[in-house]
Amino acid sequence: QGQLVESGGGSVQAGGSLRLSCVASGYRYGFNCMGWFRQTPGKEREGVACFCIYGNITYVADFATGRFTISQDKDAKNTVYLQMNSLKPEDTAMYYCGASFALEPWRRQTDVDWGQGTQVTVSS
Repeated sequence: QGQLVESGGGSVQAGGSLRLSCVASGYRYGFNCMGWFRQTPGKEREGVACFCIYGNITYVADFATGRFTISQDKDAKNTVYLQMNSLKPEDTAMYYCGASFALEPWRRQTDVDWGQGTQVTVSS
């Protein structure tokens, strides 16, 4: 049984940085697209950033552009990182790793494998 395991969450003051990691393990086949979503209580889960191997496609949500960077480990295609800089209190959320075979199902959250999530808390 495959799983996605996140790490790197925590608490930071506004303006600080965090790097999240997601490792896919136990899958027979690798995913084309891996990325991050976030969710706060009472709100829908929203896509943050995604990297797709085929086509070398990168998607970054508008609210994350210029502050967050997604990357794939150079030596391990089953690992992606989300570097988050200039964090704001409104970035506080549970961050989930999500993986899919293509970007559209990833963005629509229609065919996604999920990790358990890692909490990010940004204080003002």
